[in-house]
Amino acid sequence: MRLGIAKCAVIALLFVAVAGFVVMQLWNWILPSAVGWHPITYWQALGLLILSKILFGFGFRGGWGRSHWRRRMMERWEQMTPEEREKFREGMRGRCGEFGTRTAESKI
Repeated sequence: MRLGIAKCAVIALLFVAVAGFVVMQLWNWILPSAVGWHPITYWQALGLLILSKILFGFGFRGGWGRSHWRRRMMERWEQMTPEEREKFREGMRGRCGEFGTRTAESKI
């Protein structure tokens, strides 16, 4: 068990090291000649990689985000009475229009 955890940790560290190197190479290959920015070091590239992951997400599926919001809404919906559901639908129609329904004009 411990060997498996250590192996995963080593693979993760290697992946991060290689990703930092790739970011540095791409930056130094493209940006200085394209827009005149200065080349960066390996540690700056690693910092950019970490910053981009913090700002734009870590790429995990599930968890927080759209699926988390959808799961919470489904739980709330299941706990609503039929009257509460209809009241919710009416409120959404007032704000967003009637999604998913065909009007008499669209049937023609």
